Amino acid sequence: MTVDQDVLPEDERTQQQVSTAAMVGYAVAAVGVFGWFLFGLLVQRQGFVDSVGESAGAAFALLLAVSVIGTLRRNGE
Repeated sequence: MTVDQDVLPEDERTQQQVSTAAMVGYAVAAVGVFGWFLFGLLVQRQGFVDSVGESAGAAFALLLAVSVIGTLRRNGE
């Protein structure tokens, strides 16, 4: 929460809603990460722990990209 939201009265605060496109993007990313896990486990036969680690790394890379893009959009660059 930012300071601006703290000083506004309850009736003037706005709720930010997530767009449908963002929700579809989140769903596609989740299915992609899960698919990457299954690909590593079943096709490459690299083991459960390695598959979990590789898909977790891909998920964290996606989170980093979303964070950087969100920061750039918020700052108007």
